[in-house]
Amino acid sequence: MHLILYSKIGCHLCEGLQEKLEQIIEPEIHLEIREITTNPDWFDRYQYEIPVLCLQVDGTERTIPRFSPRAGVPQVQQILQQYLQNG
Repeated sequence: MHLILYSKIGCHLCEGLQEKLEQIIEPEIHLEIREITTNPDWFDRYQYEIPVLCLQVDGTERTIPRFSPRAGVPQVQQILQQYLQNG
């Protein structure tokens, strides 16, 4: 599973989600972090929305609904698996 996390340095919500995603073993995740301040298009699109998590399939990005910051690793894992099955 190729996930893209649109993030910004110093964003505690982004850092928290990244830490949770890095702990997930199944499904196997390739996590790409995109720092929105390095690209004007990303910044304009996501500056008020980060963290934004997208699933990349065949070069197309699909936004995954936002997780609660209180969701633990097991919850994030379960939501990702459900999203893959129903996505």
